[in-house]
Amino acid sequence: MAGIRDKVAVIGMGCTKFGERFDCSMEDLMVEAVDECLADSGMEIDDIDAFWFGTYSSGLAGDTLTNRLKIQYKPVTRIENKCCTGTDAFRNACYAVASGACNVAMAIGCEKLKDGGYSGLAIPNWEQDRTIPDLSAPAMFALSATAYMAKYGLTEEEMRKALSSIEYKNHFNGSRSPKAMFRKPVPFDKILNSPYIAYPLTLYDCSGVSDGCACAIIVRTEDAPKYRKDPMYVKALQVIGGPAHSEKHQSYDFATIVENAKVAQLAYKEAGIVDPRKEISLAEVHDCFSITELLLYEDLGFSKRGEGWKDVMNGVFNHDGELPVNISGGLKSFGHPIGATGIRMIYESWLQFHGQAGERQRDNMKLGLTHNMGGTPYSCVAGITIVGCELG
Repeated sequence: MAGIRDKVAVIGMGCTKFGERFDCSMEDLMVEAVDECLADSGMEIDDIDAFWFGTYSSGLAGDTLTNRLKIQYKPVTRIENKCCTGTDAFRNACYAVASGACNVAMAIGCEKLKDGGYSGLAIPNWEQDRTIPDLSAPAMFALSATAYMAKYGLTEEEMRKALSSIEYKNHFNGSRSPKAMFRKPVPFDKILNSPYIAYPLTLYDCSGVSDGCACAIIVRTEDAPKYRKDPMYVKALQVIGGPAHSEKHQSYDFATIVENAKVAQLAYKEAGIVDPRKEISLAEVHDCFSITELLLYEDLGFSKRGEGWKDVMNGVFNHDGELPVNISGGLKSFGHPIGATGIRMIYESWLQFHGQAGERQRDNMKLGLTHNMGGTPYSCVAGITIVGCELG
């Protein structure tokens, strides 16, 4: 498998402020992100050959984009793949450019969720035989939290401190992200003692829902110098779906998310990464719940099995730690406008590579990883993007 490594480059990115954007329409969100992206790249909208538009529930076709931006008769593909929607829009745009189908592509993800007043995700009915329990999202992921405790012998106090430390970290990081929805650090004790939503997950273990838009312009690597001297190179793009084996087989122990582990293996092989904890400079992962982030430390190879919670307590994944995870604040601080999230995560690597991350800025940032998953711990789609600031 040849893969995508170093075949395409990003030459501009844009991102809105995320939040309850009652002050604007979906068109306003698109214009806000696209204007920043075009200014960043020095291009005009007419310079884009084709568009890949990711949205989960805010539009049903490509004209959701073209009508609002008055795009003049260009190819637009609308992408939806659960919470991997933004990542998959980026992936499809990259492969179109790499294949020669177009020279310049834009991947854009946008979601306007808050106007309807609904606080959760609008989830359509899944095909099933009516034997599966109708669980809320917190209840689904709570199963993994109790399973992790049982498998690795954590006490309730140890688990609460570990999960609360993840949320404390993400809220602190979000307080330094001007485009985040929640921008205040939250005291550790307040997180630790917040009310249960689905035991052992509490209020602060759950991410929110928001409005937002993010986009990227992609060209072939050999063409990138025409536009800028400091592009961002795509190292790996992997999106997979599982067969729901975990959902239906008693061998599954709920203390891992198999699709995440599998997609990580594929992405590392494509990018040539052997030791992700040492080689990756920053990771933006899908912290829909604090337990998800904890499992991801181990599924993505950042921690040994059963030791992710110890690495949390030792500060390994803090903003100033060995491997900063969700240095932007993650979904916990930004919320989760499904179509925009994956590209917004890539935007954090873009800022870090170009020294534009403000208070969050770290030195010597070389490789950035983003991860999304959509579904349940026992049946989901999962996606990983790896980008770098250097060729090779």
